[in-house]
Amino acid sequence: MSEKTLLVDRLISEIREGKYKPNDKLPSENELADLYKVPRMVIRKVYERLQELGYIFSKQGKGSYVQNQKLQIPLILTGDVSFTEKMKELKHDSKTINLSCEKIPYDSSIYHTLQVNREDAVYKISRLRIVDDCPIAVHTSYLSQSLFENIDKDGQEIYSIFHYYRQQGYTGFQSTRSQLSVVFPSKVERDLLKCPSLVPLLLLESGCVDQKTGTVLEYSKIMYRSDCFTYVI
Repeated sequence: MSEKTLLVDRLISEIREGKYKPNDKLPSENELADLYKVPRMVIRKVYERLQELGYIFSKQGKGSYVQNQKLQIPLILTGDVSFTEKMKELKHDSKTINLSCEKIPYDSSIYHTLQVNREDAVYKISRLRIVDDCPIAVHTSYLSQSLFENIDKDGQEIYSIFHYYRQQGYTGFQSTRSQLSVVFPSKVERDLLKCPSLVPLLLLESGCVDQKTGTVLEYSKIMYRSDCFTYVI
């Protein structure tokens, strides 16, 4: 066996035996290279392989950490449950990072779902969901400016979309027909979610309407790390 393969097997054994526990920081590449008398590049490839296999994750500028493989969150895929509120209810330490708010070019399927005209402006608001220090989902909402006049500015400060709707006077929500599929992450998505390339993502596409008026509020695409959730449908 190569040095890389032997070290991958050794570290997996140590993680399974509890030498390194979930969220523990692993030794630096230099420290392991000195310990095992191998080039630093070998350790880098070992860590890359462990990340591909889902045993570790990296924090930019901070190092590599043991993945919590026991993190399994019951996730409701339909209905009107806010992600933020659900995490609080389950007593998870969670936070949301607003990644972007930008106007999108015309897309017939999105515009059709939102029931808006081609000349209307539609904005994409993306948020990264982090639970117990683990990035687990990217939530992208598409909202029309004809319905939300200040979405170009408001979108930069949205962390909970349901909270925003309530601020705009909407109080009851209902999901439209949803589509569920399995996809593999792109490099951008792997970097955001700190997930191995072998871990598929669960992609949920759906709409949200106001229960009282039937007004379509948004079209959304949510990518969930499949290794972090159990699903309630």
